[in-house]
Amino acid sequence: MERINPTFGTALMESLGGSGTWALLPLAVLLALWTIRAAPDQRDATRSSLLLFALGMLLLIGGSASLLLSGDAPPGLARQIGLLIEGLALIRLTGSFLFHVVLPRLHFAPASILEDILVIIGYIVWAIYRLSQTGVDLSSIVTTSAVITAVLALSLQETLGNILGGVALQLDDSIRVGDWIQVGDLIGRVVDIRWRSISIETRNWETVVFPNSMLTKREFAILGRRTGEPNQWRRWVWFSIGLDHSPRRVMRVIEEALARANVPNVAQVPRPNCVTMDINDSVIRYAVRYWLTDLHVDDPTDSAMRSRIFAALKRAGIPLAYPAQNLHVINEDEQKEERQRLRTIDERVQLLRGVLLFRSLDAEELRKLAEQLHYTPFVADDVVTRQGAIAHWLYILVDGSVDVVLESGEGHRRKLARLEPGRDDSYFGEMGLLTGAARSASVVAVTDVECYRLSREGFESVLRERPAIAEEISAIIAERQADLAIAHEQLNEAAHEALTRNREREILRSIRRFFRLEG
Repeated sequence: MERINPTFGTALMESLGGSGTWALLPLAVLLALWTIRAAPDQRDATRSSLLLFALGMLLLIGGSASLLLSGDAPPGLARQIGLLIEGLALIRLTGSFLFHVVLPRLHFAPASILEDILVIIGYIVWAIYRLSQTGVDLSSIVTTSAVITAVLALSLQETLGNILGGVALQLDDSIRVGDWIQVGDLIGRVVDIRWRSISIETRNWETVVFPNSMLTKREFAILGRRTGEPNQWRRWVWFSIGLDHSPRRVMRVIEEALARANVPNVAQVPRPNCVTMDINDSVIRYAVRYWLTDLHVDDPTDSAMRSRIFAALKRAGIPLAYPAQNLHVINEDEQKEERQRLRTIDERVQLLRGVLLFRSLDAEELRKLAEQLHYTPFVADDVVTRQGAIAHWLYILVDGSVDVVLESGEGHRRKLARLEPGRDDSYFGEMGLLTGAARSASVVAVTDVECYRLSREGFESVLRERPAIAEEISAIIAERQADLAIAHEQLNEAAHEALTRNREREILRSIRRFFRLEG
């Protein structure tokens, strides 16, 4: 075997050093590791680029070695291919590092197509430079490529239109990944913008692909985007009420109910509002307008708003209108209606018997109160009563559960108790009903809630027939408050009895003063 010149290794290193390989190797490795760590989604692409760089280096080493062994002066083909591949890999690594590491840290997220354009331009420039270094006549290549380009442009007009459309859409920032757009009747979220098409995911778990040229030729709406404003989309919820109810009252009832509600994904600014949209021969058409902050949950949020509208109208005693074409005249048996009414009254009497506050009332008094009860539903998270509000009525819990919370000036809430039906304390608001005092705490619906509401006027009709009820009720309230004081302050029996007597006298005076009773 022929002995290799001892200076071969030195010559090989000098040949590689002249090409810049050893200087670029640490840079390529550093860019790759940094990109993989900062942008895990680019891990596979970065590894491929690094392997491509390693392949170019191997070709470069093999080409340089063969040149030194053969003694040829002209550059070898393997060596030139190695240099070309190394440059392409380094351009790809640099592009990934710039667009997925540097720019995101500067809070700038350009379209992915811009990255592709710049990388391709880098490829072309590097390839032209390497060709010029090997002595290739570029003028003949340019002439030939111009002819080929003209032929391709004629045969690929639609494809080129899609490519240029994608470039235009991204460079002018018309559409961004994450935008919700409407094209005709289709609504979806943009998940990918490619050279040829845009992919949109709908709420039906469908992915619709639009050619870019289609969006550049027709109008489309970008939902929820307004210059200088947060992303939110105005929604409309429609309902109809009969002509016998004042529009002003209907709108006030709805807006007050929505002002107390805390509906998820509904903007606080602007606040939801109710407007009259149409009046015809049979009904008045209304719409609640609200601003949706998460466009993915439009139907569930519409449903939550409808539930609150229905509950607010039910509490106010305002029925929804029936379409005129669905009205039918039915001859109801009056005796049947009366039997149904009596059954309802009997059920309410049984409910009142379980309320500690009314345990001293006789059957006739309970029946009179039962006739005054008003069905009052609420939706989960509704504020049933607000701390500090003046409301002269009592709520009796029938179904669901509520939390009694104390609100501080900083907006914090401290839970005091949870009330549930079926217990002797499943009521709240008694001091507002009996003394006119402001609400000492807020009551918030934990679940959908059904209540009966007793107003001051409904209770007054029973109280005036037997004023002694005031003494009996004040004793019950005073005992209940004293029991709470024992639990919190650990009072002894004597202190409990004294507190009960004092509170009973105070509450009785307040009841008599509020209802203007003698004595």
